[in-house]
Amino acid sequence: MSIYIAFLRSVNVGGTGKLPMSDLARMCRDIGFEDVQTYIASGNVIFSTDMTPEGARVSLEARLYEYCGKTIRVHIRTPKEISQIVQTNPFPKAAGNQIGVLLLDGPPDLSAPLNGQQDEQVVAGAREIYAHYPSGIGRSKLVLPGTSTGTTRNMNTLVKMLGLAHKLA
Repeated sequence: MSIYIAFLRSVNVGGTGKLPMSDLARMCRDIGFEDVQTYIASGNVIFSTDMTPEGARVSLEARLYEYCGKTIRVHIRTPKEISQIVQTNPFPKAAGNQIGVLLLDGPPDLSAPLNGQQDEQVVAGAREIYAHYPSGIGRSKLVLPGTSTGTTRNMNTLVKMLGLAHKLA
């Protein structure tokens, strides 16, 4: 069995996509995932399964569509991948709640100028974009490429999910 961490896009953020985490956990168990744990109400779930990451993603997205009647994007990472994201954080001295990590399906493209950039610093990763928001994420007007399909978590959440994954291992 492999351990995976799933991050749902646009769930319980800004009054959109209401999804109780108890329902998410039940859906995961119905699919056959084991050791299911959710963390905070923004669509973070850890589980173990014999499925591939792609199979788990497809299964969870299909179940979410049945539940919500609309597509909810799911980004799945292994604990090793989350560990790599945390270890290669280009802003190690910044507070974890001031670092947003946009999780993407593929390599990011930062070739075009960024809209709304003020004091934020932005760095591309393998399948993510790191952004340091010194004035706070909530005050930023920065628009990163991939926000329409990716999902952002702050560094504190990624570290917490990694800790939960290590407890399952």
